[in-house]
Amino acid sequence: MFGRLVYLSSLRDNNTGRYEHHGLTLVFGNEDSERALEKSHLQAFGEWLGFNLEQQKADLELYLSALMDNKRVILETWIRLAPYRNLIPTQSREIERSLFYADFETLLKLLKNEYGVSAADLDA
Repeated sequence: MFGRLVYLSSLRDNNTGRYEHHGLTLVFGNEDSERALEKSHLQAFGEWLGFNLEQQKADLELYLSALMDNKRVILETWIRLAPYRNLIPTQSREIERSLFYADFETLLKLLKNEYGVSAADLDA
């Protein structure tokens, strides 16, 4: 699920908030493809928020296991730059955003400890 959330958010232009997928646009047109992607992103976000922390952690670990980069470096980068903030659909409610931030930052703390990311590593 987390991978789906990452993928769908990557289809959104960070400057305009519009979703863009060349193939879908060719088949369905701009408005219909954008509406479908926006709806799918919001749905994936809602499903992930519906997971309890244990499920979210398992899903996040599954996503991390598929990445070829060093997990410790990924976590350090996530802690420093907070790219996960771009995963939130623009149409989400403030309460959903707050819950996502709280859950994700809790997960980062747990994973930080598991992967041995120290405060000194983040200060370098």
